[in-house]
Amino acid sequence: MMISLFDQFMSPVLLGIPLMAIALIIPWLLFPNPGPRWVNSRLLSLQNWAIGKFVIQLMSPINQGGHKWALLLSSLMLFLISINMLGLLPYTQTPTTQLSMNLGLAIPMWLATVLIGMRNQPTLALGHLLPEGTPGPLIPALVIIETISLFIRPIALGVRLTANLTAGHLLIHLLATATLVLLSILPAISLLTSIVLILLTILEVAVAMIQAYVFVLLMSLYLQENV
Repeated sequence: MMISLFDQFMSPVLLGIPLMAIALIIPWLLFPNPGPRWVNSRLLSLQNWAIGKFVIQLMSPINQGGHKWALLLSSLMLFLISINMLGLLPYTQTPTTQLSMNLGLAIPMWLATVLIGMRNQPTLALGHLLPEGTPGPLIPALVIIETISLFIRPIALGVRLTANLTAGHLLIHLLATATLVLLSILPAISLLTSIVLILLTILEVAVAMIQAYVFVLLMSLYLQENV
C-alpha cells in the first residue's frame, strides 16, 4: 500500500533486483535501426529528418571544435524524450524523476566541457570567473561567486529536470484520484475534473519534450563557452 504520494517516485524493485536498468534500456528498442535498403521506411525517414533539424539548430552557434558532440547531444535528447514520454503511461516509472540519475547525466558532461575549456583555452576559461572591468575591491568576492555559480550548473540541470517531471506527475496523480473519488458523489464535478486531467496530460507531454530539449540546450551552451 502506498504510504505517501512520493512513494510513486521510488525506484521499483522486483525480487530484490532494481528495475531501473530495464526502464533505461526499453526506449532504445523503440527506435528503428537503419537497414541496407536504399529507401527507408517512413518512420525512419521522419526520425532522420527530425534529428537532422535538431542537430543543425543545436550546433550552428558552436565552433567547429564542438561539432564532435553532435552525436552525443542528439542521442541524449532522444533518450530523455523517450524516457519522459514513456513515464506518462499508466503503471510505469519515470527514471528521470530520480535526482541521482539526472545528476549522473549532468555532472560528467558538464565536467567534460570544463576540462575541454581548461585544456584548449585555459586563459579564456579562467577569464569567465572575473569579468573585465571589475573594481579591485570586488575581485575576491566576485571570483568566489562565479566559482560557486560554475559548480552549481550541473546541480541546477538535474534539479530542474527532476522538479518539473515530479510536479507534473504529482498533479496528474492528484487529479486522477479526485476524479475517481468524486465520480460516485458529484458526477458533474468529476466530469470537469477529468477534462482538466486530460488537458494537464497534454501539457505534461509538452513538458516532457521541452525539458529534454532545455537540458541538452543548456549543455550545448556550456560547451559553447569552452570551445
